[in-house]
Amino acid sequence: MAPGLVEPTQYNDIKPKDIKAASITDSTIKYTPGRSIPESHEHYEHEDLRPRFPDVHWPPLTEVPYQDKGFEGDPHFRNLLSAATDVFDYNPKIGTEIHGIDLANLTDAQKNDLARLIATRGVVFFRDQRNFDIEAQRELGKYFGTLHRHATTSVPIRPGLEDVHVVFTGENSQDMRAMFTPTFLWHSDVTYEIQPPSYTSLKVLTGPPRGGGGDTLWSSQYAAYDALSPSMQKYLEGLTAMHSAEMQAQGSRDLGRAVRRDAVITEHPLVRVNPVTGWKSLFFNPGFVTKIVGIPKTESDAIIGYLNEVIATTQELNVRFQWNKNDVAFWDNRVCNHSASYGFAPHRRHAVRVCCHGERPVFDPAGKSQENEFAERYGIPKVNKDGSGIVNYND
Repeated sequence: MAPGLVEPTQYNDIKPKDIKAASITDSTIKYTPGRSIPESHEHYEHEDLRPRFPDVHWPPLTEVPYQDKGFEGDPHFRNLLSAATDVFDYNPKIGTEIHGIDLANLTDAQKNDLARLIATRGVVFFRDQRNFDIEAQRELGKYFGTLHRHATTSVPIRPGLEDVHVVFTGENSQDMRAMFTPTFLWHSDVTYEIQPPSYTSLKVLTGPPRGGGGDTLWSSQYAAYDALSPSMQKYLEGLTAMHSAEMQAQGSRDLGRAVRRDAVITEHPLVRVNPVTGWKSLFFNPGFVTKIVGIPKTESDAIIGYLNEVIATTQELNVRFQWNKNDVAFWDNRVCNHSASYGFAPHRRHAVRVCCHGERPVFDPAGKSQENEFAERYGIPKVNKDGSGIVNYND
C-alpha cells in the first residue's frame, strides 16, 4: 500500500464531518476552561493534621540563643547539590527549584548547605516530598533553631504539635479577598516577635490540581532595598518601624477564639542585614507594620504606602509558585514577604508550616547590596536609578 492511501472499504460510508466527530469523542484529554474536578476527601489521610484552636495561655516570649546553620554551609552548596538531579532559578533575584533531593534524609552537611542556599535565594522549592512527614518537618526545623509557637492561628488536632501552624481552607469556604487590599496581604510571618522567624517550611498536603489556583508568591526584600535610590536607602537605614500583633489578636477574639499569648508591639530596624549573606534588605511588613518611628504620621503613611507598592508590584522582585500535593517551599522569613492567592474554590487547601526563631533584627552599616555585589562579581551593568534617559516599554 502506498503511503497516504487507505483501503476504500474502511471509510466508504463515513463523511468528513463524522471523522472529525469521532476523533473528538475518542480524545483522552478532558478539559473545561478554568475548571478542575475537586478531589474526594471521604477517607482523608491527614485528618489528624486538621486545625484546632486550643484554649490555653502561654507566657511572653523571651530571647533564645540562635546560631545560624547557614554559616556552616558550603558557599557552592556542593553537599546539597551532589544528590540533585536538576536545579534552576526562577529569576535572578529570588526563587530556586531543586529536584532529586529527599528532605527527610538530609545529612547535617546538606542541611547546612540548604540553610545557606535559602538565605541566598530567599525561597527554595522541592517537589513531591512524600517522605517529609510532619515529624521530619519538625526535626529539620529544630535543627535550624527553636521552633516558634503561634499565638492565634490553628494547630493540628493531634496533640503535641503546638509548634506547627495549620493552613486549612475547606471545599465550602468563602473567598475572603474583599476583606483586604492586595498589598496588605503581603507579609512576613510574625515580625512583631522579638526574634522573628528565619528558616520556614510549608508543605501542601492537599490542594487544587495544577491550574486550580492557590498559588503562593514571594517577594525579595534584598531586591526591594536595591530597587530604591541611594538617597532613599540611606534615609530608611536610620529608621525603625513598629510591628504590632494586636490586629491579628483582635481578629481571633472577634471569632471567639483564644489568644494564647498576649499581643506585643515591637520596634525593629526598617533595614536589616542578613548575617549569612551580609546583604542589606528591607525589613518591612505590610501586614504588621503600623508606623515608622520618629517622623510625622503623614510622612510615615506615605512611606508605608510607597514600600507596599515596591514590594507588591515590582515584578523582578517576585516569584510565583504553583503547588502540587506534597510540594515544599523553604524560605528565609528575614528577607522575604509572601502572599497567598485566592480563587481556588471549590478545592480544599491544606498545608502545614514549621519555622524557627532567628536572631533579633539588626542593621549593620557594613552590610552590602546584593545587586552591587553581583554587578561586580559577574560584570552586570549597573541599574539606572535616576530616571533619566529615553526608552520604549520593555515588551
